[in-house]
Amino acid sequence: MAWFETWFDTPYYHILYNDRDFTEAENFITLLVNYLKINPPSKIIDLACGKGRHSVLLNKMGFQVLGLDLSKKSIEHNQEFENLTLKFNVHDMRNEIIPQISAVKADAVFNLFTSFGYFEDPLDDQKVFKSISNVLIEEGYFVLDFLNSKWVENTLVPEERICKGGIYFHVKKKIEDQHVIKDITFTHEGKEFHFFEKVKLHTLEEINNYANQFGFERTEIFGDYKLNNFEVELSPRCINVFQKKKSI
Repeated sequence: MAWFETWFDTPYYHILYNDRDFTEAENFITLLVNYLKINPPSKIIDLACGKGRHSVLLNKMGFQVLGLDLSKKSIEHNQEFENLTLKFNVHDMRNEIIPQISAVKADAVFNLFTSFGYFEDPLDDQKVFKSISNVLIEEGYFVLDFLNSKWVENTLVPEERICKGGIYFHVKKKIEDQHVIKDITFTHEGKEFHFFEKVKLHTLEEINNYANQFGFERTEIFGDYKLNNFEVELSPRCINVFQKKKSI
């Protein structure tokens, strides 16, 4: 199994990353939908939704929301929050979003907080863009929130020890073959665990080539969650805004 098929489904992933800034996320989502001028009750797909915090927030703002994620445990958790306009399903983003999952095309698809770059085969990356293009209305938006590879290279901390939930995580990071690799080891209840994360540091050009291939036009790049301008050397994020082109 691929690393993301196991690591994301463990409780330890959520323990290690339990300090996510919810206020920052709420402000980001609010700024983003205002910038895109998407109004409720438009339909938004939260692709790779994790434990659904963005899906729930978008739904509270009045949007129809479909949250999709590969992690069965995350989706089971999220289904407690479902209502008539908020649904969750287990889904591999490389696969087409079939009518049984989404009968109505979406006005926007959000892929947030580095939920791309996991796949070894470039064809899998292309499948993601294809499936998103097929589920979007014409002139709909696809927002891909990704790492700024240059910033990652400039700020990489090779090794650190992090205590979360009474567990000491030993985390090593390196960049190898255009991937940032995070090696995670720890001991819990007398057992030793070892996981890793591996994300391809896609360049702006690579991402844009995928987008063009499947009928998207990049309309904006933001450098952080306050939607400041993107600067190659300084921006922590690379938030791509794509719009699906109209058919001729």
